Amino acid sequence: MTREEKKKLLGDRYEKYTIPIDSELARSARSHSAGMLGGSSSLGNFRVTGDATAGGLTKAISVSGSSPATLTPSELGRQELYTQVPFQAVFGLQRKEREISKAFANYAADLDVASAKDLSDKEKSLRQSQASMIILDEIEFDAQVVTTPLVFAIIVASTCQFLVGYNTGVMNAPEKVVFPGHSTTAWAMAVAAFAVGGPFGAALGGKMADQRGRRGAMLIDVWIFLFGGLLQTIAQDILTIIIARLIIGFASGYSSTVVPIYLGEMAPPTLRGTLGTLTQFCLVIGILIADLMAFPFATEGGWRVLFAVTMIVAILQLLMSPFLLESPRWLLNRDPSSLRARYIIKRLRGLRDEHQVEQEVGNFIIGETAQHQDEGTQASILKELWAHPKRRTLLLSSLVLQMGQQLSGINAVFYYSTSFFEGIISNPLIGTTIIGAVNVAATYVALLLMDSCGRKSLILWSSGGMFLSCIVVVLSLLGFLNNILALVAVNVYVCCFEIGLGPIPWLIVAEVIEGKYVAIAMSLCSQLNWACNFVVGMVFPYLNLYLGPYSFVPFAFVLGFVFFYALFILPETQGKTPEELVAEMARRNSQSMVYEVNEDEAGAIDLEWRKAMEQLMKEEQAQMNKGTYDYGFQPIDSNSHNF
Repeated sequence: MTREEKKKLLGDRYEKYTIPIDSELARSARSHSAGMLGGSSSLGNFRVTGDATAGGLTKAISVSGSSPATLTPSELGRQELYTQVPFQAVFGLQRKEREISKAFANYAADLDVASAKDLSDKEKSLRQSQASMIILDEIEFDAQVVTTPLVFAIIVASTCQFLVGYNTGVMNAPEKVVFPGHSTTAWAMAVAAFAVGGPFGAALGGKMADQRGRRGAMLIDVWIFLFGGLLQTIAQDILTIIIARLIIGFASGYSSTVVPIYLGEMAPPTLRGTLGTLTQFCLVIGILIADLMAFPFATEGGWRVLFAVTMIVAILQLLMSPFLLESPRWLLNRDPSSLRARYIIKRLRGLRDEHQVEQEVGNFIIGETAQHQDEGTQASILKELWAHPKRRTLLLSSLVLQMGQQLSGINAVFYYSTSFFEGIISNPLIGTTIIGAVNVAATYVALLLMDSCGRKSLILWSSGGMFLSCIVVVLSLLGFLNNILALVAVNVYVCCFEIGLGPIPWLIVAEVIEGKYVAIAMSLCSQLNWACNFVVGMVFPYLNLYLGPYSFVPFAFVLGFVFFYALFILPETQGKTPEELVAEMARRNSQSMVYEVNEDEAGAIDLEWRKAMEQLMKEEQAQMNKGTYDYGFQPIDSNSHNF
């Protein structure tokens, strides 16, 4: 149906039902259906009363005025995301983002249907479905907008995680060519020094991010990588290598804290999970690149090139640093009236309207109020977290899984697989590279499984599969099975790690624990993770030396413990169901806001409107059946005669 045909059908109501499209951004944000209904604004609005609260928080604040805010459903939906999605980029968080968006869209659509009069059950169902789709489309519009400043932030921050992965794997291959004649202890110290520096960097990273700003903290991290990479490249003895690894480990731990915070605050909540996934891919790709570069450069004359990569990449990051922007959340936390924060928000989100900028400022302020914890009250926050039985179980489970993640021996593979494969396959470096490639592929598989499987189920499959792989490795090394099965088993071991024990210990904290407790829980998990990482890096050479074919037995015991802990103690941590989320939103908002239908703008649903809607629904259904419906992703062309 053309624009003219629709206008003829609706008569003088046409202009009333169609919102003005005043910018390219607005045109690309509204789909065919949203254009006919007038955008989600036409469904009505939520008027927040003076004492409006949501879980004890002011639900909406007029940033530039003192009167209570009146929000459209999509605007309030974005606020829900800002208050419930952590300001951190975490692998696998996409599911929580989508579920919150869908739950709020359904909740708002239910209110819209409840406000309608004289509708049949079929008409209510059609209206609820249509309204939910429109609201969800507008709430998640942020995910379609990736601006140049955000791209530079993503590149620099993700490159830091690439360097973490690269330096995790770079020591694997050149053991025999870097200052030949060193002792087992000296090399173990060089490898494990990476994990010694990690917890100190993680502890300092958060403090520097608060004191110097997220951008300043990011640049400090890059300079530390540069200094550590330079020192390692020009090292004249193994002691200098150990010191350089300590510095690089410090930068890596620092990065593990600062990067998720920086990206989480720069990106809209609908992109935080995606960016967390991106940084995880950068980390595993860094490990793979270290393995690939070992083929030409793990030689007596080329090993310094391997170490120089860290320095070169850090220099490239510094060259891009002038284009980096500061976190608007950090600026608004220091000064809610910051003009600089508003300028950055405008550039980050691609906004043109000052009113839209102020709405986004309000989202940041409300999100900060929901998730902020004062530095001086961390002890009381931890005590509060520990006192609640369910929170305590989730925190304990997170810590147990962090220990299991590292003491499962995964970094023994990434640190020492080349030496481990000696005598098992003809070229150990090929085995190491295969593991690196499988690790990248398994990370992608894990991303798919996150959307369809429970967290507890994935931990059970992960720990169980890794346990069986350890048994196969031991039997192969003892000669009961073919040596090639040891290589297969190690790859299965890595795959199983990536689908469960790799991402889920971090995801539990971000996905289930309330926002105000996330920062301190993440800090505890990070410290424990790096400490266990150090234990594995330091101890495995001795396990390999003294236990020989039984070197994976201690890891099997740890994995067995994790399996039974998950089976009998770990709660399912996938989060609330969509129905529970909707019920929670209704309970939280029932006393704080009133849904009002704007009859003048939205119009009553009279006979002509119902006829128009029925005809539109038939057309859209036909397009869906043919596979030609664009689901709102096709931008509206103002010069076209069609919607």
